Amino acid sequence: MAASASAGRGKGFVDFEDLLPVIAKKLGGEGLMRELQKGFEVLMDKEKRVITLESLRRNSALLGLHDLKEDEIVSMLKEGDIDGDGVLNMMDFCVLMFRLSPQLMEDSYFCLQHALQHDELLHSSTLFHY
Repeated sequence: MAASASAGRGKGFVDFEDLLPVIAKKLGGEGLMRELQKGFEVLMDKEKRVITLESLRRNSALLGLHDLKEDEIVSMLKEGDIDGDGVLNMMDFCVLMFRLSPQLMEDSYFCLQHALQHDELLHSSTLFHY
């Protein structure tokens, strides 16, 4: 996984050293997704194939997150649980990792804006060609 724990911001929050942009730059988008999948698989419950509170407690130390307090673990799970089912599936996990990476979010926003502008130009130019 691409993040490592550092000093907390307060109750229920964990700060991370943002390594995702470095990994993305080095491995590209597909490589980053493979690394996120590996991190997910380390943290997940092997039978349920999702990250549960128990699997997060049990496996977080394997990723260097051994200093997490109970309220921080619960907070991470709640913050990442997009669909409210009490667990993190692969999509929840990836979205959480991107949200925890301000630089990756900024880069993603820039890429999306660029793609939308490019798409807009393509559509506007094809409207005038017969």
